[in-house]
Amino acid sequence: MRRIQAGSALSAFGLGFTVPYLYVYVAQVRGLGAATAGIVLAVFAMAALVVLPFSGRAIDRRGPVPVLLVASVIAAFGAVGMGFASSVPAAVAAAALLGAGTAVLQPALATMIVWCSTPVGRTRAFATQFFLQNLGLGVGGLIGGLLVDTNRPGSFILLFSIEAAMFLVLAAVVGTVRMPGSPALRDTRPAEGGEGRGLRALLGHKAMVQLCVLGFVLFFACYGQFESGLAAYGTEAAGIEPSALGMALAANTAVIVAAQFLVLKFVERRKRTRVIGAVGLIWTVAWLIAGYAGLGNGSQAMATAAFVSTYALFGLGEAMLSPTVAPLVADLAPESMVGQYNSAFALVKQLALAVGPAVGGPMGAALHGPYIVTFVLFSLGITFLAVRLGKQLTPEQNQPSLAVKPSKVVARHEPVREATSA
Repeated sequence: MRRIQAGSALSAFGLGFTVPYLYVYVAQVRGLGAATAGIVLAVFAMAALVVLPFSGRAIDRRGPVPVLLVASVIAAFGAVGMGFASSVPAAVAAAALLGAGTAVLQPALATMIVWCSTPVGRTRAFATQFFLQNLGLGVGGLIGGLLVDTNRPGSFILLFSIEAAMFLVLAAVVGTVRMPGSPALRDTRPAEGGEGRGLRALLGHKAMVQLCVLGFVLFFACYGQFESGLAAYGTEAAGIEPSALGMALAANTAVIVAAQFLVLKFVERRKRTRVIGAVGLIWTVAWLIAGYAGLGNGSQAMATAAFVSTYALFGLGEAMLSPTVAPLVADLAPESMVGQYNSAFALVKQLALAVGPAVGGPMGAALHGPYIVTFVLFSLGITFLAVRLGKQLTPEQNQPSLAVKPSKVVARHEPVREATSA
């Protein structure tokens, strides 16, 4: 498990070097223009949508390790290709490889965590992964910002080369992991689920379908707005300086890193759906604070503080979600379909991240009031959907700690009495 977590953190560290600067690199450094940069970002997202429906079946048939090794190599080739891309076809091809490779990594890593953990320990395992990935992204972005120079394309070649090296390190580290085949680990895999296999079986699993709908709303209302609608709303309605957006994202990451394991103790003792429902209420407050920032009734400093607080509250909600949603996907999956369930949920997330900016960007820039109202309603919808999902889950699926039943047998120590002869 430690090697899986270390490899996951290193790959996130590599992504942090390049993801924040991809648009600037294509549009300005390579001089390919804003339209080409938009196409490259769209191809990056679309490649993920293309490969994810097939990756789950490959993970279940071949195992997560071989799939992860292939995906890591593809992502490394994509990163190197992007570093040397000086034409539109080269940039598009590199984005397709990079997007496809990185998209498959997450369900493969998630399946490895499922196979190497118990239902009770899975909560902490996924929380640790989320913590390390955010830490890796933050540190990678910070170091990348110190190395990058828009006047020197060579500095970007260095960044993409580091990213490629981290993907290969991930492959090397995870490639040494022996996945469960022993009886000691076999019983830790989820065994629940309907009969049959494939998409039909997944769509026939009512709880999983409801979780996917809930997941789409979660990612659409949060991650899908970070760098598009919410950023546009902040700069246009609230008059936030672009530099304050960096402060807001930093506050988001700081809250996740600081609160993750403190929140974990709270989450482990409560029903998962109640925790998710609480996240919906926290994000409702976050959107209301964002609405206050755009009213213009206070000073610019107050508006900036309110906007940064919005991102911080989103971070608190993310810290609560990481030990609940991903483990729940695993606990709903039949033993033979863990990879397909993880890939299906990753596909839902990718769809939300694609639709979110397309809807939220124009609304955040021009329709300020309706934008806030819309996402307040979406956040309340998270709470509603979470409560509804709770009715479809078994008590152990909703609260894995219930599976650990303390022994009712109490040992009693009786003093030994020597027999006396008559």
